Amino acid sequence: MIYPQNFEQKIGFTEIKSLLNERCQSSLGREQVGEIHFSDDAGEISEWLSQIRDLRKLKEEREDLPLQYFYDMRDSIARMRLEGTHMEEEELFNLKKSLDTIDTLIKIIRGPLSPQGGTLDSNESESPSNENTIQKKAPLGGWGSALYRMADGVATFPEIVRLIDRTLDKFGKVKDSASPTLQRIRRELAQTEGSISRILGGILRSAQSEGLVEKDAAPALRDGRLVIPVAPGLKKKIRGIVHDESASGRTVYIEPAEVVEANNKVRELENDERREVIRILKEIAAEIRPWWKEMLDSYTFLAKIDFVNAKVCLAEYLKAIEPQIKMKPMVDMIEARHPLLQLSLQKQNKKVVPLEIRLTAEKRILIISGPNAGGKSVCLKTTGLIQYMLQCGLSVPVSERSTFGVFSDIMIDIGDEQSIENDLSTYSSHLTNMKNMIRQASRKTLILIDEFGTGTEPGIGGAIAEAVLQKFCEHGAFGVITTHYQNLKHFADSHEGIANGAMLYDRHEMKALFQLQIGRPGSSFAIEIARKIGLPEDVIKAASDIVGQDYIQSDKYLQDIVRDKRYWESKRQAVHQREKDIEKTIAKYESGLTEVEQERKAILRHAKEQAQEIIREANKRIENTIREIREAQAEKEATRKLREDIKAFEAEVNEFDSTANDEAIARKIAQIQARRERKAQKKKDAAANPQNQTDNKVVSETKTESKASGKTFAEGDSVRIKGTKSVGRIDSIDSNGKMALVIFGDMRTKMRTERLEHADAPAPSQDSSANKHANLLNVSLEKTTRETIDNRRSSFRQEIDVRGMRGDEAMNAVQYFIDDAILVGVTQVRILHGKGNGILRQLIRQYLNTVPNVLSARDEHIQFGGAGITVVELE
Repeated sequence: MIYPQNFEQKIGFTEIKSLLNERCQSSLGREQVGEIHFSDDAGEISEWLSQIRDLRKLKEEREDLPLQYFYDMRDSIARMRLEGTHMEEEELFNLKKSLDTIDTLIKIIRGPLSPQGGTLDSNESESPSNENTIQKKAPLGGWGSALYRMADGVATFPEIVRLIDRTLDKFGKVKDSASPTLQRIRRELAQTEGSISRILGGILRSAQSEGLVEKDAAPALRDGRLVIPVAPGLKKKIRGIVHDESASGRTVYIEPAEVVEANNKVRELENDERREVIRILKEIAAEIRPWWKEMLDSYTFLAKIDFVNAKVCLAEYLKAIEPQIKMKPMVDMIEARHPLLQLSLQKQNKKVVPLEIRLTAEKRILIISGPNAGGKSVCLKTTGLIQYMLQCGLSVPVSERSTFGVFSDIMIDIGDEQSIENDLSTYSSHLTNMKNMIRQASRKTLILIDEFGTGTEPGIGGAIAEAVLQKFCEHGAFGVITTHYQNLKHFADSHEGIANGAMLYDRHEMKALFQLQIGRPGSSFAIEIARKIGLPEDVIKAASDIVGQDYIQSDKYLQDIVRDKRYWESKRQAVHQREKDIEKTIAKYESGLTEVEQERKAILRHAKEQAQEIIREANKRIENTIREIREAQAEKEATRKLREDIKAFEAEVNEFDSTANDEAIARKIAQIQARRERKAQKKKDAAANPQNQTDNKVVSETKTESKASGKTFAEGDSVRIKGTKSVGRIDSIDSNGKMALVIFGDMRTKMRTERLEHADAPAPSQDSSANKHANLLNVSLEKTTRETIDNRRSSFRQEIDVRGMRGDEAMNAVQYFIDDAILVGVTQVRILHGKGNGILRQLIRQYLNTVPNVLSARDEHIQFGGAGITVVELE
């Protein structure tokens, strides 16, 4: 229930509707504005607001959203349902454009853009036999659901749009190609008119040469017939029919006899053309007629879109948002701005002061007091207008942190309602409103009363107002009430469910601040305002004596309280802000420390994994060393020495403590590294005498030069990967000599021979101790190999993109990529080559079929690239 009948006018909603009307593009939307209504259904209100929110997002995502051809064709469609009727060309043209708009909007809404700018998959299916059918699908989730529900079940007519498009040209006229008959008529008409122009031109030039017609005269058109202008005195010298004369009487228009028959034929052809056009338009009408009901429903959808779009435009104009809605009655407006006041102040380059108004189940009624012209009425009207706008489905100018409930009734008493006809005084009208409010008030009622209790003798007026307020409390109603009465302020302090609020006033500047402060009553500042206006001081003193010193002092104390509260409130806000800044700083440093600690743990975990890997490699080397010792039947002393070296190495690794602090870790790593370097140096010094090393070097260089000259490889050759120092041995080579199986330490790998180069093999020595130390040297070589492979593994990506490369470049890149993949031991890689003509894909597949380590090569899944990507499975 909305009370009284002129509620919308009193709170300013009629101006809001006017602004909404201006933003509608057609009578379709303006009709919806006229039907706007107050709702107490929270679900319906949320749906209205969701429509605004969704269309706003859709407009941001889709710049091509068609929001321009909103023609109201409902009367034309309804008239055309009768047999034998048709639309004129202009009507049909507007029908085509509006139906096309509906079709495009439905397609976009049923397949809306995601917030990231992509397109969601649509399962929409169309009937193959007829496109002019109502298409339905399951509702979409997410932010597009409200617009989808609006579009659900709406028919589209793409076939009719195409039919009209084939018939009408871009100017909305029937095309010559619409029918063979029309094409023949228009061709004949053009020929006849051309003939008339030529004949008439000859007559005109002849008459001009004889002086019968002025030199600058030109043929004119009168009653659809071509004529020439002649002076009245010379009209008898030209044989023909006089059709018209000028307003001044100085010119007559004659149709020469030579073109009368041709003009008659033009008239007949024009009639034939018109009959053919009407026949074509009737054929189109016959195609449209079966769908007239569905078309009317589609225009209802177009009207709603126009209406919602006007809401979106108004929301942008007012800087309004769609707040959160709750089922229970409540008001929590944060940074609320009266929309009309905001627009008015913007024209004056001023800013409106935002308000914060809160009505809850604990504090349902707010009593606002303060000076005149201090903003009390604005506060009340802001509450009423914003709440009413919201429950009519409009966006409201508040902060996004605001929350609104839903009321069943909104009643207002504001302004002078006296009526001579009904014998009502100002106070009588107020009492009538109070009676109706008490009768209707409930726990879902919002009551707005301005200057509560005024209009009669203050004593009895205040008493009646207090009694009425008591009734409102008993009914559990919500409300915002402005007053100057002291007894109402005291009543609010002493009763639960009621809160005092003050409109602030700067006593030093003597001006209103238009800020609402809830929790304390406000002062009227009557003495201060009277003194500012310039009322004589003796009058002010006399007034003070009349009301008594107690009233003056109480009012002064109230002002002091308000002033102190403002001061301490500002201090509290400053402290609160400082605390928030400190909390942010603390959170920032805590987050940083957490990240550092996580990184430190990750580094230690990685180091520990590396240490465990070293131990595993050491264990393998231990087994190999023991086996070689047994095979070589080494001396016990040498065996014991080797065992001690290996145990010392293992002890060094185990000394790495992951729980130690960073400084201790760094120190321990340095110690281990130093010991390892010293032991490695000793082993190198004792490995062999200089003479043996020199002999071995000469033999190795000779062998290397021999092999380098031939550039061939054989089983058993010592090789290394180009660019590395790791030496391995060729175990086997394929028949064409392009692929080799190479052993690096205890690791075997296949790779192309072009990536290998000959290396010096360690020379055998007769000294068993040298063999032992050579075996230990292999540990260092294997470590180098492992580090090389680890480096390749860390930088290796399991995907290569060869799109845009030439064939030879792409094949070279793929070969190196597959070799690296085999070296680092991955089981699956992807090659991006694109689709194109399929030539690059075929070349790559042919090469992959020749690589022994390739198990299979297949197309990627259609969702991830299909035939444009090859997935390679490796051993």
